[in-house]
Amino acid sequence: MTLLKKTEVPFHGLINNLFDNNFFGMPVYEHAANTLPSVNLIENTNDFVIELAVPGFKKTDFNIQIDVNSLSISMEKEVDYSSTNFTRREFNYNSFKRTFNLPDSSNVEKISAQYNEGILMITIPKREEAKPVPAREIKVG
Repeated sequence: MTLLKKTEVPFHGLINNLFDNNFFGMPVYEHAANTLPSVNLIENTNDFVIELAVPGFKKTDFNIQIDVNSLSISMEKEVDYSSTNFTRREFNYNSFKRTFNLPDSSNVEKISAQYNEGILMITIPKREEAKPVPAREIKVG
């Protein structure tokens, strides 16, 4: 396998503001830019969610790994197209790998993943101390 030159995935508008500090680092390989699954990144009060659009697979096709504060999602599947005479072929997820830098507030011990209707959803809970504390009133005694 050869090492490919990385380029940054462009964010726009609100997403730029939310992820300015390399919240989730998303390298894209030049030759594979059109074959990587689309990603949604969501931050909620209690967790972060990564959604990948990867229709047509089984949940056992995916490999999700944590290494320090990095989460990698990969898939490799051998598909025999030799008997198919394509006029045009645009979807091609025979393999991919997406890597995200996790925020320090992530509780990596409780990450979970689900695959439903072509969407791989990875939920990354926030550590308790990273969750916002609700406002409260303090009585003067």
